Amino acid sequence: MLSTNKNTGAPKGLKGLLDRLYKTFDAAFLSTDPLWAVHGFERDEDREIVGLIASSLAYGRVEGIKNSIGKCLDVMGKNPYDFTLSLRPQKDLRRFAGFVHRFNTGEDICALLFIAQKMIKEKGSINGFFLKGFSPEDENVKNALSVFSDNALSLYDSSSGVYCAGGRGALPQKAGVRFFFPNPRDGSACKRMNLYLRWMVRRGDSLDFGIWKGISPSKLVMPLDTHIARIARNIGLTTLSSPGWSMAEDITRSLKRLDPEDPVKYDFALCRLGILDKCPKTIDLKKCDGCLIKNICVI
Repeated sequence: MLSTNKNTGAPKGLKGLLDRLYKTFDAAFLSTDPLWAVHGFERDEDREIVGLIASSLAYGRVEGIKNSIGKCLDVMGKNPYDFTLSLRPQKDLRRFAGFVHRFNTGEDICALLFIAQKMIKEKGSINGFFLKGFSPEDENVKNALSVFSDNALSLYDSSSGVYCAGGRGALPQKAGVRFFFPNPRDGSACKRMNLYLRWMVRRGDSLDFGIWKGISPSKLVMPLDTHIARIARNIGLTTLSSPGWSMAEDITRSLKRLDPEDPVKYDFALCRLGILDKCPKTIDLKKCDGCLIKNICVI
């Protein structure tokens, strides 16, 4: 059993090893992450839109994700924000014809941009729309995420013509755009939405942008995917076995003991261990011997 630090409850040496990992996997590794796409734009309003698209499509293999993001950006051009504001769903839907990312289609992307357009028109930005449900008194962004997803889906207008022939009917229950707005109330880990929040809220390094105001990085929750779930269990950040919102919060609380103000700073680095196949599911002496956190791993 790993010994623990009496002050933090975390395995001894964990902070030093994770800080080293954080410094090792920096912006030089952006090509392995959908965040790469957001770094291709300089205007904050473009980054907010591209971040929404890139995080929404951040499921599956990295190359497939990047390819799908690229197809969307090819349609939207050099100014994705301007494209979003001028979007006419019934007319522009054909521009996304043939787009498929796993089980999402061009209809879903068009509906996502239509909802983003309505957010911006209502509150000036997606940031402003998210703040409608945010309270600094909350432990984290759970309640805000729940309200955000509910409010976002309520913006869908059947007159857009997306999903509904002739512009009639409510948003179908099986509409793919619903997948882009998960809800922690349902137990979902909300990985892609927490990833988007990390990109927009965190600041202070060369990875994330810090362009959203009114939210402290201390309120963020770890974006939980299969890599993070497995590695977090291996290094004692959680004892939970089911990947969902409870595990995401549990891992975040453990990381808050190491960095109360910026617990999700370690997400990008830890995820590289999985994405780059540096952390095997079972012991691999060659890979494990060169691992930066091998001294605190339990496998």
